[in-house]
Order: sequence, then C-alpha cells, then structure tokens
Amino acid sequence: MDISTWWDALSTLQKIHWWIAIPSTVIFLIQLILTLVGGDADDIDADFDADGDFDADGDGMSIFSVKSIIAFLMFYGWTGLAAIQYGVGAWWIITLLSLGFGFLMMLFTAWVFYMLTKLQESGTMQIENAIGQQGEVYLTIPGKKGGAGKIQIVVQGSLRTLDAVTEDTEDIKTGSYIEVVEVLNGILVVKR
Repeated sequence: MDISTWWDALSTLQKIHWWIAIPSTVIFLIQLILTLVGGDADDIDADFDADGDFDADGDGMSIFSVKSIIAFLMFYGWTGLAAIQYGVGAWWIITLLSLGFGFLMMLFTAWVFYMLTKLQESGTMQIENAIGQQGEVYLTIPGKKGGAGKIQIVVQGSLRTLDAVTEDTEDIKTGSYIEVVEVLNGILVVKR
C-alpha cells in the first residue's frame, strides 16, 4: 500500500487530526531543540488592536505562548488519532478528548519551559552584592576619599578588580585586607 492509497482510505476526521499532529510535532521538536541549545523560538512580539494588545512574548510562564499553543495542537492531533484508533465512536467525544489532553499538554509545556528559564543565570554583576565582602587592595587607596584605588574582591563567585575609596584618615596600602561597607555611585567604600 502506498501513501496516497492509505491517505484516501482515511476519514475526514482522521485527515484533520493528521494535518494537525504532524506539522505541530515537527515545530514542537524544533522549538525544544532550540531551547535546549540556547536558541529562543518563542521570541515573537505581536500587537493586535482589538480593544487591547496581545503580547506573545515568551518570558516567564505564559499559557498562551507559541510553545504551549504548538504543544496543544500536537496533543490535540495525536489524542484524536489515538481515540479513533481505539474505536471511540462519536466525533464529539473524540473532539472533547483531544481538547482536554491538548489543554493539559499546553499547561504542562508552559510549566516545563518556565522551569527551563529558571535554569538560566544572568552574568550581570550587581555591585551591591560586594557589601560585606572582604578583599585585598590592588592599588593603594588614598585616605579621606582623596581618590580612588583598586581592590580585588570576589563578587557573585568571580574575582573582580574594582574601584574603591575609603573614609579612613590614612591610605590603605597595596596588599592590605579590606571590607566593603557601602557603594556610592558605583564605587566601593571600604574600611580595613
């Protein structure tokens, strides 16, 4: 039996489910692969004017993201085909089963991709995280905020060389150990 003979033998309901299941499965697999390797197949912004705006941005857990809608269509198609294969007779029962499982997969997919985004880490240093940390003077820090020196300090797990000033009356020499007490305009204020 060739494909055209097989296709012609299918009912209209089966053809509809095949047309939904195959393309949505292919798109879903592409999205999954892109998400796992660092691409973002859900980075689509769209505004539709109809008494409001719809933003299809994939940040966070969005039930109506491109990924979750594709998951809905994929499970709608495969559930309908399975129901037909197992002899569920009435078309409306097949449709209800397909809608139900499609919606469940839509929720599950939104949750999975939301959890995947939580695995991402921002590389942006928050200088406020240096407060209370100890480090070492790299270039002498003039006393009484007479100028900036440099310190080496571990912030967010990375060794950083940052500008620093001190309110101490004496200079803090290279090699001295310091503690960060505050941040003023992006410059660390340290004490011995």
